[in-house]
Amino acid sequence: MANDDTETGEERDAQLARLVLALRSQGVTDPAVLAAIESTPRELFTPDLFKERAFEDSALPIACGQTISQPFIVGLMSQALQVEPRSRVLEIGTGSGYQTTILSKLARLVYTVERYRTLMGEAEARFKQLGLTNIVTRFGDGGLGWPEQAPFDRILVTAAAPDAPKALLSQLKPSGILVAPVGKGPVQKLIRYLGDGNGVFRAEVMTEVRFVPLLPGVAKEP
Repeated sequence: MANDDTETGEERDAQLARLVLALRSQGVTDPAVLAAIESTPRELFTPDLFKERAFEDSALPIACGQTISQPFIVGLMSQALQVEPRSRVLEIGTGSGYQTTILSKLARLVYTVERYRTLMGEAEARFKQLGLTNIVTRFGDGGLGWPEQAPFDRILVTAAAPDAPKALLSQLKPSGILVAPVGKGPVQKLIRYLGDGNGVFRAEVMTEVRFVPLLPGVAKEP
């Protein structure tokens, strides 16, 4: 007879398998992205109150009034970024660190910026627990990017910019790709910016999304 731990592990694996199948059916088909999602314990990034929902395809609340993104959106954005094994990726908005972890399994290096010190500290602890050594963190204003490390091959923004993120596009290689939610309302457009190799970026609207706004400065916390 299986013990409780075995049953719990089997149920977790079954939930994860169902999630991966659901993502595939919605258009997330990149094998590397699906493998990264399948090998990442989303429950580690989810508050205790919502751990039973860790493998639902839905966004969940985390600290500081932020959210861990819906797995489909994480998969869609990661796939759209077309990360290559040698890519240097800039992520704006570390949050729980879940999206960061997915990117770390696709890229050579991930630079990630977070404006909430609490979230950054918690994410760093998770990266250490998972033994991830190719993530470089920074507490700061994500809208400013990370000019000292530019140019980047890819940039992913996990908060909604009101307009085209020109400061971030300026830190992208001429043939790079930037994916970001853009818009001022509660519903935004997910846009992929594709470089032509000469510094001209073509905007491609992918779908509608709901993200927290990209705010200036760093957050004041109690």
